[in-house]
Amino acid sequence: MLRRGTETPPPRGPRRPPTPPRPPRPPLVLRLGSPRRRINIGLIGMTFVLSIFAGRLIQMQGLDSKVYEAAAVGQRQHVEEIPAKRGTITDVNGNALARTSEAREVSIDPSKIPEGARAGVAAYLARQLGKTVEEMTAKLSKSKSRYQLLARDVDPVVATRLMQQAEVPGLSSTKTYRRDYPAGDLAGSLIGFVGDEGNGLGGMEQAKNTMLAGRDGKQRVETGRDGQRIPMTSSERTAPVDGQDVRLTIDRDIQWAAQKSVADEVRRSGASSGAVIVMDVRTAQIIAMANAPELDLANWRRAPASSYVNKAAADVFEPGSTNKVITAAAALEAKEVTPDTVFQVPDNIKCADRVLRDAHPHKPEAMTFRQAMAQSSNVATIMAARKVGSERLYAMLKAFGFGATPPGGVPSAEAGLLPNYKNWSGSQSCTVAYGQGVSVTALQMASVYQTIANGGVRVDPQIVAGTTDATGRFVPAPAGRQTRVVSETTAKEIATMLETAVSAEGTGTLAAIPGYRVAGKTGTANRYDSELGRYDGYTASFVGFAPADAPRLVVLSVLQNPKNGHFGGQLAAPVFKDVMTFAIKSRKIPPTGSDVPPVRTRAGQ
Repeated sequence: MLRRGTETPPPRGPRRPPTPPRPPRPPLVLRLGSPRRRINIGLIGMTFVLSIFAGRLIQMQGLDSKVYEAAAVGQRQHVEEIPAKRGTITDVNGNALARTSEAREVSIDPSKIPEGARAGVAAYLARQLGKTVEEMTAKLSKSKSRYQLLARDVDPVVATRLMQQAEVPGLSSTKTYRRDYPAGDLAGSLIGFVGDEGNGLGGMEQAKNTMLAGRDGKQRVETGRDGQRIPMTSSERTAPVDGQDVRLTIDRDIQWAAQKSVADEVRRSGASSGAVIVMDVRTAQIIAMANAPELDLANWRRAPASSYVNKAAADVFEPGSTNKVITAAAALEAKEVTPDTVFQVPDNIKCADRVLRDAHPHKPEAMTFRQAMAQSSNVATIMAARKVGSERLYAMLKAFGFGATPPGGVPSAEAGLLPNYKNWSGSQSCTVAYGQGVSVTALQMASVYQTIANGGVRVDPQIVAGTTDATGRFVPAPAGRQTRVVSETTAKEIATMLETAVSAEGTGTLAAIPGYRVAGKTGTANRYDSELGRYDGYTASFVGFAPADAPRLVVLSVLQNPKNGHFGGQLAAPVFKDVMTFAIKSRKIPPTGSDVPPVRTRAGQ
């Protein structure tokens, strides 16, 4: 037993000898396959890949070669239109009223303009093309676009200068044509205008568009990526066929005089509009067709749409007393009255539920029918119409062209309104006799007086004198159809009555022309306002012919809604005088030298 403090550990056994270190492992050796095997695998892979390419090549160049060839041709080839030159519109003497001149369309590729240079380029283009800087900037900012049209109708000189400007890359110029109107607003609404697509949008431009436009040609060309034509490549070309020229019956000088006179009177009288028509008695060719206000063709885009309408042919109105010649014709043809028939005429007459009156109060008096026409008595006209009856009066109105669109190709011509006599109200059977309750156009009313002046033979109005054929030869238009409406005797009797109306005995004294015998009639009618849905204001008119005993020209003037006066004899008769005086001098029509034959004007003479 060991004592505390003297204890010692028991002896240990012998120690295990240390493990000897492991010998290092030998390095791994990569054993490569047979070279022949590797080569064979590579050749197989290459053969597979090449077979894919070969198959694709056979497909493209063999099986699908036509498809890809067509696609390539489609990318290179482009069809360009070759615009035809639009025909010219001239007056009767060959003076151009609408013509075509060469121009350019200028476009640009905005992607070729560096962003930092856009502001300067936009300012330069705006100056050269007459555009705003804002508009040019907006087009150049579309950098992802390859094409932006900058301007149409550019002068070729300006376009050439732009194309030579190296600081503006990406510009291109295409040959085209522009429409010019050298006479400005002369017969503007009659001539019409051409839109950006080259089609007529009004007047004769629209009515004769197919003839004037011709037929565009085509050219198939091959171009590169940038649109440049590839030299030495084949092209197919179909030549354009230029449009034909159209010659109107309008006389430029007389048209100018008519426009000036009616425009001056519209301004003086405060009228909303006015119109003048000058017509050849024998042929019914329209020598002038003027409107006020008139359309300025140089600025038609800025004009109100209302000015696009040829009001002389399209505006419908109640004619008033100018219509009394038709009542007179019906009464004379029916032999119910003669110019010397005497009527006892009060200043009013009851018709159904209405009392109709003369323009001026007067005591009951005896009037010859001639005197009643000269003084434009509504009451006497109603008395004559009652002898005729509504059915025969209606037939005469139709015979003079009421209720039907005038033939002859006048743009915008309207038919007016002629209700069937079976539908006339009790009062309408009276008011139609003096021109209320029916509606006409200025062209229709001018045609009525052409018929009277032409010995009772109505000729369809003509506005086209002729055209050019494919060889440039002038081809006259066929003459207007002739229709006898009343006998020559009736026509002459009415002419003498109308001559009295321009004398000191009548209401048209301001239409008299010194040295010439003039026949005509005033008209003052209540005006129906379609916007208000009621009668409001007046229509003042005068229509007549000269020389009265050998008529050559008819002139009609009409003013709508005048504010300073409203009688036809006061406002429209002076316009008639101005235009007729100019026209007979321009046409070198001499006075006949004959005196007015003595006629019985008043009862008891």
